[in-house]
Amino acid sequence: MLGPNLSLRARIFISMLFMILVSFILTGLISLYHFQEESSEYHQERLRRKEYAIESNIEYFLASHPAQQVTDSLPSLFSNKICELSDVHNLDINLFSPSGELIITNNAYLFDDGFLSKTVPSEILQSISEGERRFIQPSADTSDVMLIYSTLYNNAGEPLAILNLPYFESSDLPENDLEFLETLFTLYMLLFIGAAVLAYFLSNYITHSLTVIANKMRKLQLGKNEPIYWKSEDEIGELVYEYNRMMSELEQNAIKLAQSERETAWKEMAKQVAHEIKNPLTPMRLSVQMLERKLKVDDPQRLREFTEGMISQIDALSNIATAFSRFASMPEMQLEKVALKSFLEKFRAAHEGLNLELPEEDVQVAVDKDQFTRVLNNLILNAQQAIPEGRKACISLGYEIAESTVRVFVKDNGSGIPEGRREKVFEPSFTTKTQGMGLGLAMVKNIVNGFDGSITFESVVGEGTTFVVELPTSKN
Repeated sequence: MLGPNLSLRARIFISMLFMILVSFILTGLISLYHFQEESSEYHQERLRRKEYAIESNIEYFLASHPAQQVTDSLPSLFSNKICELSDVHNLDINLFSPSGELIITNNAYLFDDGFLSKTVPSEILQSISEGERRFIQPSADTSDVMLIYSTLYNNAGEPLAILNLPYFESSDLPENDLEFLETLFTLYMLLFIGAAVLAYFLSNYITHSLTVIANKMRKLQLGKNEPIYWKSEDEIGELVYEYNRMMSELEQNAIKLAQSERETAWKEMAKQVAHEIKNPLTPMRLSVQMLERKLKVDDPQRLREFTEGMISQIDALSNIATAFSRFASMPEMQLEKVALKSFLEKFRAAHEGLNLELPEEDVQVAVDKDQFTRVLNNLILNAQQAIPEGRKACISLGYEIAESTVRVFVKDNGSGIPEGRREKVFEPSFTTKTQGMGLGLAMVKNIVNGFDGSITFESVVGEGTTFVVELPTSKN
């Protein structure tokens, strides 16, 4: 196991080197095993050829002697012949009786030192008795010796003796095989060095993009993040894509959170202002009206003008308090399916001079009727108040159907909104009029968001403004 303190680059590099090294070692071991198997097969085949040659010579020798003579004087008859054959074939030769006892050998040291047994193993005798002529058995003492057994017969076809040839197999590989293995080892070392260099650069390449992402994360700061560019559509590309997507969502959520905090602060302030203003207004109105009835003055007209002016100012303050109160406490929405075309036709009846631009197709939207009416009233009022003095008003209301949404628009030919003020249109306190508190469009935006919709606008200074409320359609 690699230590947890190692870097990802180091772990990838070491893992690749380990796999390469293991593959080279396995390949080398398999090659060595293959050569050893070939060498073992070569020695077995060589032993079979020598056994066949020796057996042929002995059978030729036996053919020149009567069967009874061979049986009676086997040790004396074969002693010289066995030594001769051993010198010719450079191989030790042992003869055992049919019962498995040693009769004659050219190398008594093999048995005196206990290297070989003076009796034939019982399993060999059993196999020979069952008709097998040859049986090769590796020595139990050492794996470098192979023993081959065969039965010799006299001229009468009777078992005469058991021929045993011990063959000392060399553990050394042939020179050609050793040269090949040395060349293979040199080639593997060169390949290992090349693979190590390749693994180093490959591990750097893999971790480079992760390092870039880590550096970007260290510099994470809302509003000042740059996306990471990655050309390949691989796993690293997916990681980079997710990072960029999360950064975009994080910034959008931060903007929404800041906007929500500002609106919450405005609502709290609006509640307080409405409460503080409304409390003294009613007593003030009653006091002025009582003063008008009870006070006797020489100039009643002047008194009436004074009281009317005071009541007018009190009404203005009351309207301001009401606007703050509405902004602070929006009623809970009751969404329902509404046929938009029919709804707008009924809405127009209460607004004389409003132009309708409606398509033939009707569409359903999920809205709160009262809140939606409030939205349209506010947009129409803004459009009317945006018409400069001396210009004939031309205000249009209609909608356009998109694939899964409908775009409700209110268009006017007013003065338009200057470029520098457009970013603050939907913020509380923004207004282009001399009256009002600038809470209308902020309230409209909150209502539209509650419909799961959005509101945007396009404006040309001196020509007019178009507000667009985009709502999802409600399918039956």
